Amino acid sequence: MATVYSVQKTKWDQNVPSEKIDTTELAGRVRVAFAEYEASSLASGDVVQMFNLPNGARIVSGRLAHDALNSSTTLSVGYAAHTSSAGAAVSLSAAAYKAAGSSASATAANVANTIALGENSIVDANKDGLPVSVTLGGASADGTIQLTMMYVVD
Repeated sequence: MATVYSVQKTKWDQNVPSEKIDTTELAGRVRVAFAEYEASSLASGDVVQMFNLPNGARIVSGRLAHDALNSSTTLSVGYAAHTSSAGAAVSLSAAAYKAAGSSASATAANVANTIALGENSIVDANKDGLPVSVTLGGASADGTIQLTMMYVVD
């Protein structure tokens, strides 16, 4: 039976000399970003920018909550078009953190809860940060949309 070490454990006590572990990986402080939008005849395809996460932040998790918006409506969570830390244009990705799911009834759903959906990813954005957004699909909507994301920067 072998003993293996994570990248962080290797930095801490297997490498000589030991290496510094980034605070987004050990001993960092979790911060909360929260936003609420009151939809009134929000049209299908509309993008609601909720908040910006700072460059270098590690996304820990998130939660999308909403009223019963309308039959045939869906919501997805991603990011709006922005600029990377290297100055490159990054296109909108409407479902980077949550694929479109029904919003016909009041409920809540996890966001950024798998590696494929951005859990533990590092934000790469310029000084303006990463504009996290919610995109409506299917039909027009009325009601409250709330998004919370937890992240670590220090």
